[in-house]
Amino acid sequence: MLYSLLIAPFVEFDFMRRALIGLFALGLGAAPVGVFLMLRRMSLTGDAVAHAILPGVAVGFALAGFSVVAMTVGGLIAGFIVVVVSGIAARSTALNEDATLAAFYLVSLACGVMLVSARGSNVDLLHFLFGHVLALDDPSLLLIAMTNSLSLIVLALFYRPLVIDSVDPQFLSTLSRAGGVAHLVFLAVVVITTVGAIQALGTLLGVAAMILPAVAARFWTRDVNTMVLTAPLFGISANIIGLLVSYHGDSETGPAIVLTQGFAVFLSLMFGRAGGLVPRLLRPRHRVA
Repeated sequence: MLYSLLIAPFVEFDFMRRALIGLFALGLGAAPVGVFLMLRRMSLTGDAVAHAILPGVAVGFALAGFSVVAMTVGGLIAGFIVVVVSGIAARSTALNEDATLAAFYLVSLACGVMLVSARGSNVDLLHFLFGHVLALDDPSLLLIAMTNSLSLIVLALFYRPLVIDSVDPQFLSTLSRAGGVAHLVFLAVVVITTVGAIQALGTLLGVAAMILPAVAARFWTRDVNTMVLTAPLFGISANIIGLLVSYHGDSETGPAIVLTQGFAVFLSLMFGRAGGLVPRLLRPRHRVA
């Protein structure tokens, strides 16, 4: 029974093994990025970047079809352009950075949808928006592995300034000018990770691989180091469970994975020892004499 439920799909089908490898790499690399997005109150920034890279991916698709290299290069260029331009606009106008980023990503998303619709079919558009986990080929797996490995390496190199800048940016600014550099490096990491995530989950769901495991981990620990280690466990577990649920339930894989991650967030919110509702209700209250 357990063999047929948990192991047989990966033994019998090559596409399930490929999906498993891709989702494992995505859960391992994207979740730590999500922790810093959450700590820096930039969770919606990841969503904006995921939508903003669609025009670049669409241009790569229009020029070279389903070429992973062309779509990756286009997505990276579009993501960096939107991040840089929105940052310049925020510093040169009265708008905040989140407002400028939201404006640019909405326009970028619309342009991307128009480009894909003009060049491809509705199926192609659905692949871009919701991903194609069960159709990952060798170049896509290599891209996911490379982008997430690069993200982990950069996070390790800049880990200390990123943690300090996330917890107390004013303190970091008094010590050095590393805060600005760390912020730019982190935005680059978000773009790189997002490009890998959309290969599996698409532009609409890819950011969930970063944010939802980080949110779940937040309810179990207040320590940043432990959070960075715990979030990938939630991400990998939810990815694998969601993949199996979609296989046995004959449902869409991307939404099934995101819903599984959402269920992990719900359980953590209810029972997490670091701010969960049930532990807070059961905690004895101190009486004032």
